[in-house]
Amino acid sequence: MERRLTMIARRITRTSRAPGAQIIAVAMGITLFATVARPGWAGEALETRQLVQQARFTLENFQADPMMGGFRDLARRARGVFVAPQLLKAAFVVGASGGSGVLVVRDEHTGQWHGPAFYTLGGASFGFQIGAEASEVVVLAMTERGVNAMLQPSVKLGADASLAVGPVGMGVEGATENLSADLVAFSRSKGLYGGVSVQGAVLGVRTAWNKAYYGKPVTPSRILIHGENAPQAEDLLATVRHFAGPRSG
Repeated sequence: MERRLTMIARRITRTSRAPGAQIIAVAMGITLFATVARPGWAGEALETRQLVQQARFTLENFQADPMMGGFRDLARRARGVFVAPQLLKAAFVVGASGGSGVLVVRDEHTGQWHGPAFYTLGGASFGFQIGAEASEVVVLAMTERGVNAMLQPSVKLGADASLAVGPVGMGVEGATENLSADLVAFSRSKGLYGGVSVQGAVLGVRTAWNKAYYGKPVTPSRILIHGENAPQAEDLLATVRHFAGPRSG
């Protein structure tokens, strides 16, 4: 888009030799870019902020749910937390990605949480239970291998990193001690627990959204390992700290 606008400005300059023609051409190019290119970028920036807010609401719901004791127990030991606030069954029917999500990671040295980085989650291997049209999904990265896998451009859950379904129910906290998987997934679908299986799903980096949210090109490693600053993410990170704590273990 920027290249096309630059070419237009150059044509205007070449066709006019009057004083100030170059200044006028540049001004026209800037105006065109502002009216054509900027709205798309601004739209993505708004969508990223909305997704972060929805992810925070999902985490608050999971944290308050009496049936999610296993989630709360494991979250205190997790190295990373991925949240997809809404995976739609209809999206899988037409072959599109099921939804978008965000990943935050705990610094193993300081205990501080970094993020979010933006991803898509989808794949033909998804399995929705009968009656489940949409699901909230949270995947906890319990090991360094799990975190490293999720930092890659794409990862197949259950293949590139081992995946287990998290225990759901009252008084299941003790059952989490025997879980040794790299990733542990929890889901809810309008009160139906375990409404979707993410075994075999593909997690892919959403590069354009990372750029829109941070205002510049930035990789998941830069965001999650090196702690790229995002003041607008503080509400989400505060929610994670509230139920997962500042340190694992």
